[in-house]
Amino acid sequence: MRLLGINIPDNKKVEISLTYLYGIGRTLSRDVLEKTRIDLNKRAKDLTPDEISKIKEYIEKNYKIEGELKQIIKQNILMLKDLGTYRGSRHARRLPTRGQRTKTNSRTVRGNVRKTAGSGKRKTDLK
Repeated sequence: MRLLGINIPDNKKVEISLTYLYGIGRTLSRDVLEKTRIDLNKRAKDLTPDEISKIKEYIEKNYKIEGELKQIIKQNILMLKDLGTYRGSRHARRLPTRGQRTKTNSRTVRGNVRKTAGSGKRKTDLK
């Protein structure tokens, strides 16, 4: 099933299936289903075309999701960089922006960089 250009799994409950849309989590999906008066426990494949259109219209009218949301986030980060804020400079250097330590544990942000000789796995054939 496709909803707003995204493939949604058929065999999962609607509440979980909606979370496959970028910008919609569990809380938001519950909110959407309550406002459109659709059963939370219903499977995505059991939705009628009328219910699908209700969900689609409600989401389009009230929330920014997918590409539009990603574009807004990108603009916000660019604005921080242009203003020269501390957070903007952290974004520019691809470092953690929310106060985490960087001596260790920032590999996911930095891209798994191992610069020191001692870190990393030791080869077994060196014996």
